[in-house]
Parts: sequence; C-alpha cells; structure tokens
Amino acid sequence: MSDLVKVTIDERTVEVPKGTGMVETAAAAGIEIPVFCYEPRLGPPVGACRMCLVEVEGMPKLQAGCTLTAQDGMVVKTARASALSAQGQNSTLEFLLLNHPLDCPVCDKGGECPLQDLTFRYGPGNTRMSFPKRTFEKPIPISPLIALDRERCILCYRCTRFSDNVAEDGQLVAINRGAQSIIATFEDEPYKGHFSGNVTEVCPVGALTSTQYRFEARPWEIQNVPTVCGMCPVGCNVSATTREGKVKRILSRNHPEVDEGWLCDKGRFAYSHLHARDRIATPLRKAGPRRFEEISWDDALDAVESALRQGGSSTVTALSGGETVEDAYALAKLLRKGLGANGAVLPEEIPDGLDGYRAPLSALRSAKKIAVLCDEPVVERAPVVDLWLKAARRNGAEIVYEAANADALVTDRPTLGARAENVYYLPRTPNGRGVADAWSAAGDGDPVDERPRVLVISGDEAAADPAVRKIAEEAEVVIGIGMFQESFRGVADLVIPGASYLERDGTTVNLEGRLQRQRRAVIPPAPDTLAFLAKLAERFGVELSPYPSVVFDEVAAKCFGGITFGEVHETAELPARAEQRGTVSETPKVADTSGLRLVAYRPLFSGAAVDRTPELHFQRPDDEVQLSADDAKSRGIRNGQTVTVSSNGTSLELRARIARDLAAGVVRIAQEHAGDLHATVDVRP
Repeated sequence: MSDLVKVTIDERTVEVPKGTGMVETAAAAGIEIPVFCYEPRLGPPVGACRMCLVEVEGMPKLQAGCTLTAQDGMVVKTARASALSAQGQNSTLEFLLLNHPLDCPVCDKGGECPLQDLTFRYGPGNTRMSFPKRTFEKPIPISPLIALDRERCILCYRCTRFSDNVAEDGQLVAINRGAQSIIATFEDEPYKGHFSGNVTEVCPVGALTSTQYRFEARPWEIQNVPTVCGMCPVGCNVSATTREGKVKRILSRNHPEVDEGWLCDKGRFAYSHLHARDRIATPLRKAGPRRFEEISWDDALDAVESALRQGGSSTVTALSGGETVEDAYALAKLLRKGLGANGAVLPEEIPDGLDGYRAPLSALRSAKKIAVLCDEPVVERAPVVDLWLKAARRNGAEIVYEAANADALVTDRPTLGARAENVYYLPRTPNGRGVADAWSAAGDGDPVDERPRVLVISGDEAAADPAVRKIAEEAEVVIGIGMFQESFRGVADLVIPGASYLERDGTTVNLEGRLQRQRRAVIPPAPDTLAFLAKLAERFGVELSPYPSVVFDEVAAKCFGGITFGEVHETAELPARAEQRGTVSETPKVADTSGLRLVAYRPLFSGAAVDRTPELHFQRPDDEVQLSADDAKSRGIRNGQTVTVSSNGTSLELRARIARDLAAGVVRIAQEHAGDLHATVDVRP
C-alpha cells in the first residue's frame, strides 16, 4: 500500500496515498477544484486552462492544482478560502469568455455545459468588454459525424490529447501559436477513426458537437436511459438519450472495468438504423421473387405454426448472436421442446475453459506481456479492447501478435492473453456467449440427420451469413425474425418484426462473461418478439412467459447460478472465477513460405445498422491490403505503395499498408475488397 500523507485543504485535513492528484485529494476532503482541461483518462495533466488555480503555502505564486500531487504537510487554499485564488479563477473565466459567444440558448451543450456551470459558480457575473467578439466560419465539418464551432473552443486540448494519447490516431491537432491557435485536422482531411466521436463528449464546451444530435433536443426535454451497447461483444455501458419516443444520441456511462467511458463510433452513432425506411413494423409474407405483402398478426401466427408443424424435428434455427439471452432461450425452448428440433446454426463456437479465467478487461492495462492470437484486427472485432491494448503498450507492456493456429482457423477462435492467467476470447457477435448458453439450457438431444424442411433465421446478421443462405436454398419454408425488409428479401417466405437492443428489455453476456442488463429506451414499432413466441408456444403446448424477467429466472437457474432478473444491473460486476472446465491453448502456426495466407475480415463499420447510417459510410475501410513489416521488407514493398495481390489467376490492385498488429505470413483485406481471391495469395509491387 502507498504511504499515506496528510494534506490540509481549506483548513480540512485529509489522509491520502502519497502522489494522489490534488483534484482527487480535494475531492476526498469534500472540496471542489474546478477544472476544464483536466481529465485523468487522457494522460498526465497539462495545466492548460488554469481554472484550477490554488494557493499553496510556501509558494510565491498561484499554482495549477491539477498538476500538483499530494505531499506530506502541504497546505492548500482554494477559491473558497483564498481571496488570491478566487481572483485567479475569476480572471481565468473572464479571459475564457473574452471571445466566447453568448449563444447558450442555441448551443447543443447548453444546460449540460461545464463552462456554464463554473461561470455561474466562479465567474464575475458581468463583463467589462464592449468590443466585438472574434468570429470564425461555422460550423466546420471535421467529419460527417462531427461539427466544429471554433469560436466556442477554449483550447483545453482535451480533444487533441484523446487523439494522441488514447486513440493514438494523431488526426486531431492544434495548429498555429498563441492567440491564433485553433483545432484542426491534417490538411483538413476528415477525422476518420474508430473512436472519433469521443471528442464530442470530452469537449467541456460546445466546440465539438455531433452532427446527428445538433439542434435535435434540449436538456430539459430529454430522458437518459441506462443500458448496454449491443453492437459488439465488449458490452460498453451507455445512456440512450430519448426525446418524444425517439433515440437522439448515445453517450458513454463509464464502466471502468469494461470501457473506461470510451465508445466506438459504431456504438455511438449507428442508432439511426431504428428509423430506416425498410424497417419492418408488421408481419410479412412473400408475394413475389423479391416482394413482400403485409399480413395480420393472427395470420402470421397461423402461417408460422403451419410451417413449423410441417418442418417438425427437421427444423433448423440460425441465430445471429444479437438476441438477448431471453429471446434466444424462448426461441430455443419453443423449437426444442415443442418440435424436438435440435438443429441449430449458432453464431460461433465458444471455447471451453474460458470461465476459469475471470478478469476484467481493465486487467490488460497492467499486464506485462500480452499475446494476441487473432489474424483479424482486434479493433474491428472488439474495438474498445484495442484501446486497452494501447493503454497496456503505453505502460510498457510487450504485445506479441501471432498467427492463429490451425484449429483456430477452422473454428474461428481468436484470443488474447494478459499474463499467464487471463485469457479473453473475442467473439464476432454481441451476445455469442449468452446465446450459446441459452440454446444449451433450453433442451438437449441431437439434430435429425435429414434435409431441413424449415429454416428459422433469427436476426438480420444471420440472414446475411452465406452459410445460412445456403441452407435457406435447400429449405422448403424460411421464417425470418428481423428488423429490415432488405435483409430477408429473396430469402424468407415469412418475416416477423424484430427489435433493436435499444427497444427491448433483457440480458446479454459480454466477452468477459459479464452478465449485463439491457433496458428498453424506446418502444419498437411492433410488439415484442418474446410476446409473439409466447403465443406461438401455447399452440405447441410449451409453457413460455412473454415477460423477460420470468424467462430469465428460468434460464438463470440453469446457466447463471440462480441470480434473479432484478439483481442484474446495467453496471454489472464480473462474476467470480468459475471452476475451470477445460483449457484454452493456442500454438502459433508456422507461416507457409509458398505464399501468404489471406484473412478476409469483416470490418466493424459494416452490417445492417451501419448500412442504414449514412454518416458512418466514410468510416468503411479503404481498398488496401495489410501485411506485416517482415513480409513487406522481404518483398520490397513500401507503406502506401500500390501492389498486386493475386491467387489462382485472379488479381487485384490495392494499396499496401504495413500493420504492426499482424504476424508474418498473413495478409488482411476487408471482405468487401477481397473479391474472388482465395486462401493463399501473392503480393508484389
């Protein structure tokens, strides 16, 4: 334990570990030191805004409190107890407001603005300035997602520090000097990165705002619903801001063990898929090769019942991994108990033995050595995990990227390990672990060995899976459950409306094995899938509740130690280590010297939700081939050079990018740019 020291702040004495930041030391004494630029998640303090000025006994001038650390015997006075400190803060605010526009009534930050709050608490209350304020062109679109109002900027450098010290993309910078300093991107290129939207949240004023949320709502007319993101397996904690029954923005909710308050741009901005033009609101029946007609709910119940009775035990279920535990269990129980239909295409195979390695993702930060056995970019699969890896590297961790072994190539088991005891499997789907558990808990038995007569596709992502589509071609009837018509057009005969993670109550299991609660933020345009399945189950003599809480209690008794629905919170604790059931071992694959193994990866910015969010389309990957530094050097390839990628008579011209997170012998191309290339390719200048 660190040595404790005594610090006196405004005549209050507090004991804290030596080296504790003065802002936190004051907070421990119940005293606020106001800040703008200070944000511990962004790295060491820079003392840029000077809002935190304090008087320190023995020092001749006011000090930036955020840059001080607790030392034994320190005596500090804030603006509460020091007239000199109060004058310094008053002057700082007056200076910050010198050219700041008085547009709070129309600023999106108005009502949620630290500058407003601190001006009321510490500011002069009037102005001595009568000259015109400086103005800039506004707004400046630094990307399709983010607008910049330069005259509001107070040069706290939070945004540039995030770009440099957290995302490490280096795209947002401060240019010029002194009073001419402004925030900009390099040569005015769009700020393109997986985490760019975080700068709108760390900005303490309204300088950086979301183009989606701009002028959409005011703080007094919104509600913030705590929930968990359903876009990837990390399970970031978020708040969904709603107004008049519609989601208007997504904010982080800072679970320090999972996401540390950061969100990827897909999780932050892709909520607009809720309002897509092809959103399914009523049941549909095929009326032509690529055409549907609407039918009533009663007719849909009759049609689905008839089809399932026709399929019987040969019915196969394809799950997307985006379902809640409750929806997946309900569908599995209906089919397995009601029909004996045990055939399923699960979203992925979850390795045994993972539950013996319970540790939060935050453990990566303090790891000394991390092995990444994943040919796909971690940032494309579990984006916030990539931020934890970067944090570990900044703390001196050695990160080794190795090619996945032969088994991993077949079963798709990318993992990463921190130290020797912590291993994380990176699923492809948001709730792959929970769906697998729910399917197993709903019944047992082997699938029948015959051609599937009926296929049930759960989720838009499953409907896009080539393997699922191949089964659909053989099935006599295909039943879909999903959100968008285009996903099922030409595939399904019957479609039941589905819901987004923002429109349902339930639970989900993230890649750590952490069980978390998703809360409904808005009402979906159609009744719950669970309610439909419950009515359908009645016709097959299967007892199934339409309420998520009741369904969860049933599955929890089999999978989650009997925890109740009410005990599952949005900010969930990581369960204790389970008894280890197996081992997870990965042996690096020896590179094939006859060619380079192609990994055609699925980008993060893809899928049904991104397709319906135009602002995210610029984030899609470039037409490039990624290769290791060793492979590039041996072939005389430079970063950014145009190269030819060929295999079996097929060739493509792509731009080369050297990736430090890629093992030798492997190249990566996004699926949409891979064309007809095969497993082994050659890359030449």
